[in-house]
Amino acid sequence: MTGRRPWRGGVFAAALAFALALAGCHREPRPTPPPPIPEDGGAFTVGESMLDTWNTIGQVLVRLEGVEYLGRAQMLGLYDVNYRGEHFLLRARALPLEAAGQGLRAHVDVLAPQGGAYRSDASFVLLQQLAQRVPVEGARYRQPDRRPGKDKR
Repeated sequence: MTGRRPWRGGVFAAALAFALALAGCHREPRPTPPPPIPEDGGAFTVGESMLDTWNTIGQVLVRLEGVEYLGRAQMLGLYDVNYRGEHFLLRARALPLEAAGQGLRAHVDVLAPQGGAYRSDASFVLLQQLAQRVPVEGARYRQPDRRPGKDKR
């Protein structure tokens, strides 16, 4: 006997072949697709007046990274913005009172620059950010009620 063990080479070759086979099977995980955009594009309602909601949206927009603020129209409740390479309008509008004692409410949605319906990933993401921040920050920018006999908020 020469002291060599021939089976060692075979085990090593088999282990190497197995490792290479496993490496060849490795695939990058597929990215999770984003959730579908809802029919309403992510619109939301806030328990504030339209003017207070519109003011709050403006204050939030100027502090959000990636938002290019192009213009505004207070009487229409609109902000003209670019976000993630897309151009669209953010709109705040008053909702009618449905019951006695119900507080003021405003609905926030997105429109195409021409005024029609608009839904996209960028507008949905921006609406989601606003939906989180506008209700929380609304009290900061609320206009005082100066009508005679009305309590100050």
